[in-house]
Amino acid sequence: MDARRDTTTNRPHEATALIEIARPRFDVDLDIAYARADNFTGQAIYRRAAAYLHAAAAERLEAAIVLAASADLRFRIFDAFRPSEAQWALWNHTPDPDYISDPRKGSPHTRGVAVDLTLDRSDGTVLDMGTAFDDFSARAHHANTAIGDAAQRNRMMLLGIMTAAGWAHYDKEWWHYQLEDAERYPLLGDDALDEGLM
Repeated sequence: MDARRDTTTNRPHEATALIEIARPRFDVDLDIAYARADNFTGQAIYRRAAAYLHAAAAERLEAAIVLAASADLRFRIFDAFRPSEAQWALWNHTPDPDYISDPRKGSPHTRGVAVDLTLDRSDGTVLDMGTAFDDFSARAHHANTAIGDAAQRNRMMLLGIMTAAGWAHYDKEWWHYQLEDAERYPLLGDDALDEGLM
């Protein structure tokens, strides 16, 4: 029997239910970095490009989408739920706890309550954030002022939208947002999905 399902309803338990972040419900662009080889590991980690979040995080993302749309902006998602198997692959390549959570402790991503994203204009133009996604340098830190003025404004706009929607940020990565109480959610592997990412 699948332990992830409620035996009385055959629905996923609330603690592990993951929702696909896709249109039409979620008006976002997907740019799943770990489904391609041009990420920092040099190889594809996921076999398919898809994004999932725990229901509580998905609800907060919906609120952020509404706020972004009011400024004629939308989100481009680089990563969301990350199976523990993928967390191990990233850690084995770059075991740097400043940027990759030790999989033995777990990551908000492996709990389904973190998302890596940026902002697009409605025409698809990606806003300048001063660095690329997964730039593991001080230039990617929220408080870094070595980036240009426009990039600083764009980061502040992203931070404002996400904070207003109830997300917490990570100081060293302008793209990373998570639920404040992330540690109360269980760590999940690829088998948490009916069709895995790995």
